[in-house]
Amino acid sequence: MTNEETVRDYFRCLDEEDWEGMRKLWTEDAGLRAVGGRPRDGREEVLGYFEKLFAPWTEHEDRPVRLIVAGDVITAEVLFLGTTADGREVRFEAVDLFDLRDGKIARMSNWYDIAYARKALGV
Repeated sequence: MTNEETVRDYFRCLDEEDWEGMRKLWTEDAGLRAVGGRPRDGREEVLGYFEKLFAPWTEHEDRPVRLIVAGDVITAEVLFLGTTADGREVRFEAVDLFDLRDGKIARMSNWYDIAYARKALGV
């Protein structure tokens, strides 16, 4: 699988909440730095983060609208579309930065307006 295919599969797994498929995309020593969250180190901690991420959303889609591939680094501009438990539709933009090793995600960081997302959820 190419680096770009891995990143596209990441978004598919995220949208479908396919955690077994997601597990195959990360290196064992993976790291995640998510805005507003504590660092996650190791594949299992990373997956634990994702498995809880969408609990407040009845529907969600992380749509990559632009990928910039630079060897083993891929930057993704993302449009998030979601529906809250009380039926409100929410959308915002994000940027995900992937470092890949041997076709797997070794490190990822993401950036978005967390204050807006929390307000939309009523947090």
